Amino acid sequence: MKTTHYDAIVIGTGQAGPALAARLAGAGRRTAVVERSRFGGTCVNTGCIPTKTLVASARAIHMARRGDEFGFTTGGEVRADIVRIKARMEAVVRESREGVERWMKDTPNVTVFEGHGRFTGSHTVEVDGTRVEADHIFINVGGRAVVPDLPGIGDVPVLTNSGILALAAVPEHLVVIGGSYIGLEFAQIFRRFGSQVTVVERGARLIAREDDDVSSTLQGILVAEGVDVRLDATCIGLQRMASGVGVEVDCTQGAPMVEGSHVLLAVGRRPNTDDLGLAAAGIATDARGHITVDEQCRTNVAGVWAIGECNGRGAFTHTAYNDFEVVAANLLDDDPRRLSDRIPCYALFTDPPVGRVGMTTREARASGRRVLVGYRPMTKVGRAREMSETQGFMRALVDAETKLMLGAVVVGVGGDEIVHSVLDVMYARAPFTTISRAVHIHPTISELVPTMLQDLRPLD
Repeated sequence: MKTTHYDAIVIGTGQAGPALAARLAGAGRRTAVVERSRFGGTCVNTGCIPTKTLVASARAIHMARRGDEFGFTTGGEVRADIVRIKARMEAVVRESREGVERWMKDTPNVTVFEGHGRFTGSHTVEVDGTRVEADHIFINVGGRAVVPDLPGIGDVPVLTNSGILALAAVPEHLVVIGGSYIGLEFAQIFRRFGSQVTVVERGARLIAREDDDVSSTLQGILVAEGVDVRLDATCIGLQRMASGVGVEVDCTQGAPMVEGSHVLLAVGRRPNTDDLGLAAAGIATDARGHITVDEQCRTNVAGVWAIGECNGRGAFTHTAYNDFEVVAANLLDDDPRRLSDRIPCYALFTDPPVGRVGMTTREARASGRRVLVGYRPMTKVGRAREMSETQGFMRALVDAETKLMLGAVVVGVGGDEIVHSVLDVMYARAPFTTISRAVHIHPTISELVPTMLQDLRPLD
């Protein structure tokens, strides 16, 4: 088999891969891009773009149903049309996916190989009968949903975050196993579409990585919309029922089994590394299959990098893109950036959303610092009252000695956007007074951030 040499090979076209391929090609490096399925990876095809499109449809439906509250009538019952909702979602996804594909195929100095790439050596990759090699190889293969070995799982049909996007009808009763970010977004989406929804969570509360009051606030929001939440589900199992699927929960309260028409598994993700031939390349992975990397995304094999979700250093689109920036900075710009330079930040795109940057209060207490905290309920925010969006709160943490911001959370309308004002100050390593003395526009949600920081108190 003939082997073609390139300066670089990029395996996978998720968030990090295409941007890196374009940078490499622009720097004069002959680059091969390998994509086995759909261009754009998880975010474009089964993650951020389709799900946030559904979130937008669900919110529009929800707001229309609140017409009496805002002084208008719709003239009839508001119902979700899943066919039209799906068509809108697929159009948005298709535009993004085709945009990535055109970008790669039209970029000078880039050759695209469509097929499954597998390592046959440390710097050699075979793609469906074609062999390519390069001095530099970048792995950007992403991840997929975990399908746990639950009792009875082979006896019933189950959905994951990708399969649920293909539904042609709104489920009569959707049972979501997993009370974290993906599961809760889908729970609210389909409740607003008209499904009965039950969330089954093994732990004592939802989104366990967050503080208790964040979990309880979000649970209250979902329950108020009619989502049933079953916690402490210590013995989850599945069985076929006349109505569809039975989910054993064995909770301390409530019936020991929930009967639903559909089951969504949302209990975590695993990297797409098990069929890459990593052993042939000598590339090390951890116990969960993530490719082990250093602070610059380098694997244990010289000249091979792993970027994005597959390296286990971040499970988000924005961290994947930052992986690209770190690699490009070190390799092309003589700029020694590191993965540990970034500050943890993410959002839960329920409605209202949860925006998180930096430490939780639990982490701040555990750090041993003297911590100051600022807090405002959304009921105290004029703009939120004007919008009838008073659910939630905002909180910020400050190091009492250095005056630096340690973190913030906003549970409420605009929370996913508002926290960036804190995040930017944290990156600038500026004192909290940079915000507390700022003059924000009235009336906005963000104007209460300076006010909150003017009223700091010791964290209990």
